[in-house]
Amino acid sequence: MTALLPNVSLPGSAAVLLQATDGPFNLTTDGKTGLESSHSLAPFCTLCCCGFLNRTLAVLFMVSLAFAIVVGNVVTVTVFVQTRQSRTPQGYLKVSLAIADMMVGVLVVPFSVYTEISLMVTSTPPIWYQGSLTSPATSSSLGGLVSPWQPCMLIGPVFAGCTFVSISTIFLMTLERSVAILWPLHKDALVTRRRTLLLILLSWAASFLLALAPLIFSSNFTLEYNECSRMCNYTPLMFGSQLPSDANILLLFPVFDFTLLGGTLAINIISFTSIRQYSRKRKLLSEGSLSDGGGGVGMGGGGCPHRPSFSDIKAAKTIGILTFAFTASFTPIAVFVLGNVVGYTWCNFSFFAFWILTGNSCCNVIIYSVRDHRFRKGVTLLFQRDQLPPHGEKN
Repeated sequence: MTALLPNVSLPGSAAVLLQATDGPFNLTTDGKTGLESSHSLAPFCTLCCCGFLNRTLAVLFMVSLAFAIVVGNVVTVTVFVQTRQSRTPQGYLKVSLAIADMMVGVLVVPFSVYTEISLMVTSTPPIWYQGSLTSPATSSSLGGLVSPWQPCMLIGPVFAGCTFVSISTIFLMTLERSVAILWPLHKDALVTRRRTLLLILLSWAASFLLALAPLIFSSNFTLEYNECSRMCNYTPLMFGSQLPSDANILLLFPVFDFTLLGGTLAINIISFTSIRQYSRKRKLLSEGSLSDGGGGVGMGGGGCPHRPSFSDIKAAKTIGILTFAFTASFTPIAVFVLGNVVGYTWCNFSFFAFWILTGNSCCNVIIYSVRDHRFRKGVTLLFQRDQLPPHGEKN
């Protein structure tokens, strides 16, 4: 196998093909010697991106973000588990989304913190850092050469898989709310707990299979820690100055992302159009009941016996806000990918693009706190329960 092209930013959740013509790091046999004698931590890394102060601020930001992600999503899962009213299909979907976000805060962000601190306090990077550049192969008992295990082979697919789970879960939440809006009488028959749990399991399995697709279906890709994004990114193996012939497999990532986000947007448009029609019809019937002396009362207190409930409408609006927040956090990654395709490296921007997407993992609990009164009530009861005196003491 040929050597790796280091620090080519290929997002775990939106990787596409990059132009390799402007990268001077084709690590053939002739070029390795010079790189080993004077190793740079990143080909595109600037003082602004890799200075000591910059690393310190980045580590503080990562630690704060990890704390917010873990605490917020632990509270979310606890509230939905301990509140009976939350044990609905929508509640299970919210728990699935919270678990995916929590995995990012427990595994992905702490790994970046550990790597950044290691680069700050040691003169040499970790043995697995940047693959073959600083990872000398060791002989095995069978007589072959074995390279050190690359932690990014675990962390990278976890981040990509959790991102895909978030996208697919938001899509399922939107689909569930659309059924409640468009067919309220058939909601309980169509959306059951068993079907919801099955769809959640399928979304997790498909998401992580897709995250591993470049490694499963091709031997021309690996994962490395990228100095610019401070994340584990997919890196293609170079054949001379050419990308591998099967590099098109990475296009599965943006196709999946944009297909689900586009489908979610379309379903939201249909749902909100229906909500607007119901609201207008209710207003007209209410005005008619006033003028007719109660003629609209027989139609269900507002005139439409099959209209969705107020809680369904509010939940649909909340999921619409979740979709908007995820799309906004995903947009910088899309811009970064397009910039890479036309030849821009954007080292500093890659950090903001990846970590804005990571920061979305702590946004959901904020949205629930603002929009969902049941969630706020559950949080209040959760903390009040810890402060209540024992039963005998209370008596």
